[in-house]
Amino acid sequence: MLERGLEGEFSYEVSEEMAAGHIREVKVLSTPSMIGLMEISSHRLVQDRIPEGHTTVGTKVCVSHKAPAPVGEVVRVRVKLVDVSGRKLTFRVEAYWRDVLIGEGEHERYIVNLEKFLNKVRGAISESKRVDK
Repeated sequence: MLERGLEGEFSYEVSEEMAAGHIREVKVLSTPSMIGLMEISSHRLVQDRIPEGHTTVGTKVCVSHKAPAPVGEVVRVRVKLVDVSGRKLTFRVEAYWRDVLIGEGEHERYIVNLEKFLNKVRGAISESKRVDK
């Protein structure tokens, strides 16, 4: 059962693949990669607490990237479930490098039936291929 107030912290090493490509002098965590870490952390927080055969999908992200984190260092992502409204889950997300807050904001996810979701995606891909011909 999901309840407001559920929280967790997850750690990740910043890899070369997560670096901002346009900054060559010093390699640092890119904004899209930081957001990705926030999304996966939110997913990880709740995945074991939702019904079998279901998953969560991200639908909204509103974050600020406040400071850099170098490649090779560890970033910690703190996640707190702040609202549960039916299938909609809202999270408070924060990312830290050492004791420095490098990013913060809000992230929204929805609980979906995995098989129905995959069928919808497959149908959209099939339709797209048919239209492209």
